Amino acid sequence: MRHKQRGAMRSVFWLLGLAAVAVALAMLVGHNQALVTVFWPPYRVDFSFNLLLFCLITGFVVIYAAMRGIAVLRELPLQAQRWRNQQIERSVVGALMDALSNQLSGRFVRAQSSADHALSQLKALPDSHGLRGEQLQVLAHLLIAESAQSLQDRGRRDEHLQAAMDPELARHAPEAYEGVLLRSVRWAVEDGDAAGARDQLALLPQGASRRVQALRLKLRVARLGGATADALDTARLLAKHRAFSPEASRSIVRGLATDTLREAHDLNQLRTVWKSLHADERKTSELALAVSTRANQLLRQRPDATDADRTETATLVRGWLEPVWQHFQSLEPLQQRQLVVALEQGADTLDAAWLARVEQLQRQLPNNAYLQYLAGQTCMQRQLWGKAAQLLGQASHTLKEPGLLRNTWCSLALLAEERGDEAAAQSAWKRAAQIQGN
Repeated sequence: MRHKQRGAMRSVFWLLGLAAVAVALAMLVGHNQALVTVFWPPYRVDFSFNLLLFCLITGFVVIYAAMRGIAVLRELPLQAQRWRNQQIERSVVGALMDALSNQLSGRFVRAQSSADHALSQLKALPDSHGLRGEQLQVLAHLLIAESAQSLQDRGRRDEHLQAAMDPELARHAPEAYEGVLLRSVRWAVEDGDAAGARDQLALLPQGASRRVQALRLKLRVARLGGATADALDTARLLAKHRAFSPEASRSIVRGLATDTLREAHDLNQLRTVWKSLHADERKTSELALAVSTRANQLLRQRPDATDADRTETATLVRGWLEPVWQHFQSLEPLQQRQLVVALEQGADTLDAAWLARVEQLQRQLPNNAYLQYLAGQTCMQRQLWGKAAQLLGQASHTLKEPGLLRNTWCSLALLAEERGDEAAAQSAWKRAAQIQGN
């Protein structure tokens, strides 16, 4: 509606302008008696001013039309060449669209034929710069390589991949070149070639390497090559860019952080890795339990560990697990078991404050089997035989986990031997042996 109104207003202004010109001409030439005299000795020629004005206007129009005609004639070859190029470009684009359609529909051989046809037409052109020919060539090679990858024809895939990565093509079509690099990284990941994928990632420009798609591929390459630390940093970047849902981001980061902790080879490296984690990551129960479990594993793997080493490890573990202990009731049963097992490793070094915490929580949750077990083992280390026997006896009736139940019966057997009850000790050892046999 507005467009029609603008057109009507424009027509009105044109009419007003023409009327103004007509009025001006009428006033100028209507009663003009002026003459123009031209002297060319020995001749003299008199012209009417109106005739001279008409001749000048007519001459200007004729000369202008002649010049425009000559320009049009000179442009005819260029227009013909432009028309031919346009037809070829349409044919090339149509072939590429057919190749893409066949590629998406799973007709990979037809897709290769269409892309080959597009390449042959592009190569027949003497100069295709004005047609964005470099970009079209890159896309054609990429479609052929993509189809070859789907057909498991790695030889042809690599051939057209190298053709698409030609420096001359990359210089004129940088966006398409970046797309080729990303596809090559994906194919290397699918082939399990972590080194080749890293090499292709290194070729990406700095701006392209920070895009979400590139970061996703970098994460896959890092996990494929076992570079857990790099994968963790990349996962954090992806979470920052909201590439995953919040739940998925937390799960991925937590899993990679757990793997990083498990790869530590000694206590100092484990402490360094733990400090490198973000503050909010160190607050999660899963990671605190993972680092504590790994610390105890490293201690058990050292046959030359001294009492000082055991005390140091136990102190570190308790420091890591203190925030988790405060939320014991909200933990899942498996996490409660992991927490109890981690603290049990250093039960002989528990100070009075931790012993009070264990007893207080056990009184708050008297029916929790894991707390009964931990409190019983702690009392046994403190030589509180009666209380230890009572708590471990309760735990023996409620524990379902074979390892902890076996340890419970072994401790009950030792307590029975301590008080001289050989029959109870033999029975407890027998029960422990039966669990071990299962």
